[in-house]
Amino acid sequence: MAQMGFFDLSDRYASLDAKKDPLVAIDIVVPWEEFRPTLEGVWRKPDSKRKSRAGRKPIDAIVMFKALVLSALYNLSDDQIEYQVRDRLSFMRFLSLGLEDRVPDAKTVWLYREALARAGVVEALFKQFDGYLARQGYIARGGQILDASIVPVPKSHNTREENKTIKGGEVPEDWENKPAMRSQKDLDARWTKKHGKSHYGYKNHVNVDRKHKLVRRYDVTDAAVHDSQAVDHLLMRGNTGAGVWADSAYRSEEIEAKLRDRKLTSHIHRKGKRGKPLTKQAKGSNRTKSTVRVRVEHVFGAQTNDMGGTLVRTIGMVRAKAKIGMKNLAYNMRRLVQLRRINPCPA
Repeated sequence: MAQMGFFDLSDRYASLDAKKDPLVAIDIVVPWEEFRPTLEGVWRKPDSKRKSRAGRKPIDAIVMFKALVLSALYNLSDDQIEYQVRDRLSFMRFLSLGLEDRVPDAKTVWLYREALARAGVVEALFKQFDGYLARQGYIARGGQILDASIVPVPKSHNTREENKTIKGGEVPEDWENKPAMRSQKDLDARWTKKHGKSHYGYKNHVNVDRKHKLVRRYDVTDAAVHDSQAVDHLLMRGNTGAGVWADSAYRSEEIEAKLRDRKLTSHIHRKGKRGKPLTKQAKGSNRTKSTVRVRVEHVFGAQTNDMGGTLVRTIGMVRAKAKIGMKNLAYNMRRLVQLRRINPCPA
């Protein structure tokens, strides 16, 4: 087999461009260097705290961050990230790596995500990119749409007594002597029911603006938390529209009062009560509201169908928040490419 030369690699990249490699567009629109100070504050120790300058230098913080973005864009495990970067030219180019460069291995990817998760900076990175979106003209417009989606994790098969203990915030007694088993048990995820089916995991609560269909705020809870309990964290003041859309799960006197206090207009679906079903007029009003509210379903649909699904392969709330936050951030990066294509000069 002949050795690949520089021009052979260039030709391969040209053929990828001809097929409209989506990663090229994302790489162009995202201001990666703006994230560097935040990322290096976590990934690199200050010179004053380093014991020695010996040893191999850590992989560049932007390269590692891009690896996490790839993981979120395609819902890849850490082992899959390492393999795919080695195997796919499009991934290698996205990370600005040459054939001779060191590829982040699975353990390094895990350690990097763990560092970001423990430092709690993923939400800060998300807000930083939202600020960039606003500077580019994509400010929150047209009102706010609230919703939540269940994010599954691998099911944990516990006894009823064990689940009762976990819900009480404690660790089952016999787990203390089984550290290997304990490390694989997620004590923060919870069961919930939706449409008669049981689900185990977390919830991704989001605020999506009506105009641009970008995630503006998000919150992560266990799956048992009711959708309406995240409203305080989700509502924002910066949207140009006063309307708030949500399904009937968010309808309550308390939330209606909160919206009035913030001078926001409720377009939350009405719900019937036992013995008092919705009137024909109320049903028609709900259908009209659904034409706007459905835009948030497009976001969850993109994350589920176009971004490899939402299954989280981590243990615990801290890591789940980092993974789900990266998913929302990667969605916004991907959505910016679409918005630029639709309207290069937003008003």
